[in-house]
Formats: sequence, structure tokens, C-alpha cells
Amino acid sequence: MDFLSALRLSSTGLSVERTRVNLAASNLANAESTRGPDGAPYRRLDPVLEATPFEEELGGATGLSGVRVAEIAQDQRPGRRVYSPSHPDADPNGFVTLPNVNPIYEVVNLMSAQKAYDANATAVDTLKTMAQRALDIAP
Repeated sequence: MDFLSALRLSSTGLSVERTRVNLAASNLANAESTRGPDGAPYRRLDPVLEATPFEEELGGATGLSGVRVAEIAQDQRPGRRVYSPSHPDADPNGFVTLPNVNPIYEVVNLMSAQKAYDANATAVDTLKTMAQRALDIAP
């Protein structure tokens, strides 16, 4: 595998982790949004990841895969119901349906995405160092 192929492979991981961070940030920002454009409470978003074959980049080598976001799925679990009769979005019984976002889960998801992003960035830095050393050796 050449340096550019390895960089492209790591870049797929960086892209996916950036998407995970963006979605977790959106989920946290909307954790209390009781009304969206459709009039319903915000629904948590989660990326669906998919391995992508990388053989064509490696001249037929097998077993290596990149990754991509196949889709962004809405979590269909029901939201939390809270008794708040004075809230403008309260139902006739005084309950408000809040988004199905758990802030603790989202923060853990952010930390996981950050660690994976850092790992991919370290791989890119290592590849850059290896390429520089190879150029230093060349006459």
C-alpha cells in the first residue's frame, strides 16, 4: 500500500468521526426542543456506518475497508413525557413530550468520536513522518 492510499483510508475515518461529532452536537443542542418544523418534538439522529471496499485502491489486495456514513437515521423511540401544564406544548392532561435525547449518552458518544478522530489523525501524522523520512533518505 502506498502512502496516498493509506492517507485516503484514514481520511474516511476522519470524515465519519466528524459526522458523528456533528450529530451528537445537534442532539445536545436540541435536547429540550419540544417543537420542530413538523410540529413534533426533535428526534435524536444517529449515523449508520458502512464498511466500503478498498481493494481497487490497493491493486486487488483484500481485507481492507474504508468507512462511510450510509445514512443518518432518526431514533424512533418515544420521547420523555414531563408534567408541565403551563408549557405551551402541553397536551390536555398537562404533559409535554420532550425529545428522546439522553445528554449523558451524547457526551459519551462525543468522547468516543473524539478518540477515534484522534486515532485517525495520529495515523495520518505517522504516514506524513514516514513519507518525510523516505524523502530524507533519497539521494
